[in-house]
Amino acid sequence: MVAVTDQTGETPRNRRQEETFRKVLTAGVEMLRESSYADLTVRAVAARAKVAPATAYTYFSSKNHLIAEVYLDLVRQVPYFTDVNDGTATRVEKALRAMTLMIADEPEVAAACTTALLSNGDAAVRAVRDRIGAEIHRRIRSAVGPDADPRTLSALEMTYFGALVHAGSGAVTYHQIADRLTYVVGLILGEDR
Repeated sequence: MVAVTDQTGETPRNRRQEETFRKVLTAGVEMLRESSYADLTVRAVAARAKVAPATAYTYFSSKNHLIAEVYLDLVRQVPYFTDVNDGTATRVEKALRAMTLMIADEPEVAAACTTALLSNGDAAVRAVRDRIGAEIHRRIRSAVGPDADPRTLSALEMTYFGALVHAGSGAVTYHQIADRLTYVVGLILGEDR
């Protein structure tokens, strides 16, 4: 039997399944905030969430899959920036800044997310990466507005993802990248503030 997915690419969960998924996800983020990527295991997260390891593995095939889902959940918690009284560049800058800074002050979470999302061997991680990309696309498109040029959206998305990789490499901080994104958004969209 093939699982049916919704428009986000996720397999729908009933209320009880969603509660269990959230418990494990919450335990995962808490553990990342307290320790490191290397110390995290799905079994340890399951114990903290007070669920059986087999139950946790029902939702998360690996620790990288769990961490990728943590990152997607954090992105989804960032507010949309669509105030029509702001210019396009201001809306986009606010959206990118908020998404960049959501983990700026949590170095262990940021490092774990970078490691997990850049891993290549896990099909589940690739699927979550696609959902993250779609979520970020929706947020940038919303900030740009309904008449967004696809080339502009692509340039903004590539800029944002490149900026995250740059910050994730440790070359600069997430705070510095957020400031640089403001400058680059101005270059791409022109100053309309």
